[in-house]
Formats: sequence, structure tokens, C-alpha cells
Amino acid sequence: MPVPILLVTGFLGAGKTTVVNHLLAHAEGRRIAAVVNDFGAINIDAELIAGASDGVVSLANGCICCSLEGDLLRTLATLLRRDPKPEYIVIETSGVADPAEIVRNLMDPVILREAPLETVLCVMDTATPPAALDDALHRSQLRVADIVALSKLDLADEGAGARIREAIRAQRVPAVVVDAQHGEIPSALLFPATVDRAPAPRKPGPKRPAEQRFETLSWTSDQPLSLARLQQAIGRLAPKLARAKGLLETVEQPGRRMVFQFAAGRATLAPADAALAVSDAALAVGDAPALPCARIVFIVELGVLSKAELDGIMETCVADR
Repeated sequence: MPVPILLVTGFLGAGKTTVVNHLLAHAEGRRIAAVVNDFGAINIDAELIAGASDGVVSLANGCICCSLEGDLLRTLATLLRRDPKPEYIVIETSGVADPAEIVRNLMDPVILREAPLETVLCVMDTATPPAALDDALHRSQLRVADIVALSKLDLADEGAGARIREAIRAQRVPAVVVDAQHGEIPSALLFPATVDRAPAPRKPGPKRPAEQRFETLSWTSDQPLSLARLQQAIGRLAPKLARAKGLLETVEQPGRRMVFQFAAGRATLAPADAALAVSDAALAVGDAPALPCARIVFIVELGVLSKAELDGIMETCVADR
């Protein structure tokens, strides 16, 4: 029996991982396999974790989550050989990926027969400026979507929802637009009622040359950070950042790991839970060195921020300097 695929797309920081986490935590008896780009981003409640090994997090409810490493089609083939086989596969794309290219890969006849692409979900931050939808990447993400889910409604100003809905309509997108408060989307929209049929092949549009538009810069520290200095540093970097995320410890709360996120001009810091510790354990094999106190990945447009400038600003956050 074919295993339907749900493809989750959306720009950097839109809230894709929150949607995937909600699906896994509320599987309602479905055996779901999630394929994500960032293994460490999985944040399932600790009581759901059954174990982690070989790059796979197993959940007590029968779901699994694995990291997308290398070829997508090879990853899917590995999942389809698992026993028991998943009933659904969720693929979370990178925020800078053109989903049309992923759709084109999933139209491979062998994959289409075994794991047909059933639904494409585009997650969009409600606070996204309407003008941003003129960007080629945003348009591509909207164009392939069956459903557009508006996220972070609680963080947007009054009227933002109406503005972005109007902007989506102006793009002549045929997708259904729904609210996704805290990542929650009606499961009936995402999963087919029956799986004894294969959806018709999709037409992702003409193939376009790949555009290298973004780059990632990493920064680590073996020392905890000053929260006040971190706030100042992010304030200086914010105009140049598309996205940032990481794990860190602060001198204000020694020994307690925090998850740092920056998206759509907003920075948040929240306690890391036990599930992230499981993810770290799965990745730290053998005699791997201890993880640094702070490790943060910054995503920027090409050329707007040098590694030297980033290091100079972030080094001011280290508490003993």
C-alpha cells in the first residue's frame, strides 16, 4: 500500500518545525515518519521519547523522526524499508529551498508509486509583510501549496491576518488558507481519508537555475553568555539576519540550556527540554568532545555579514570578556 507524503514548506522562521512537532505529538494513532533538515530542532515532549539511535528519534506513539542527510530519495527508500512501515511521511524543507525542485524529485516514477505526494503545506508567518510575497522564493512556496497555514497569530498585530490573506489572494494562489495557532492544523486537511489511491502527478513548473542566495555562519563559545550582552549583540545583528537559532547557557542561569531563536525580526529565548538532550545524545557518538556552552547558526543573504564581523560582535557576549 502506498505511503502518502505531506511536504511542509515555508520561509525561514515561518514555524514549520512547530507544525511538524504538533503533528508528531498528536498523531492520533497514525504511524508518522518525519524527515527534517535540522535533527536538533525536534522538540517533542520528553514523555514521548522512546529512544534515539542511528540518526532516528523513536517516539512512544509509534512515530519516528530522522534527519535529512544527502539524497532525499535515498532517505525515503530507507524509510519505506522499515518494519513496520510508516503510514505517512512528513518532509520538512529548508526555509531557503525551492519546493518546486523537491516536488520534481518526488515525481520520480518509483517514488510516486511507493510514496505519492499527497499534500503540500506552506507555513507562513502572519506578520510577513505583503510586499515580501513578490519575492521569487515566497512565490514558489505559495505556488505549489495546497494549504497555506498562517502561524504566530498571537505575535502579529491586529489586522495582520487580513493583510496577509489579501496578499495571498492577490498572488492568485488556489490553496486553502487556514490559521495555525501554535502549529495546530486540522488533521483532516493534511492526511487523506483513504490511502488506496495515488494522487495525480503534479506539474511543479519549469525548471529554474538554482540561485545561491543565502549562506550560514556558525559561532560557538566554550563559556556561558551574558544575557544582557547577547540582547545588545542581536540588536546590532538583527538588520542583517534572515534567521538564527541555537543552544546556549547564560551566566544568569548556569547549567541550564536555553534555545535561542530569531525570525521575522523577533528574538526568543526559552528553556531547552529533555527531548533536545536526547537529540544531542544521538548525535554525540563514541568519544566525541563535549558540546560547547553556546552554538548558534546564523542565516544571512550572501555578502551582507562577514564571519569576522559576526565573531567580533558575538565575542562581546562571552561573560568573562
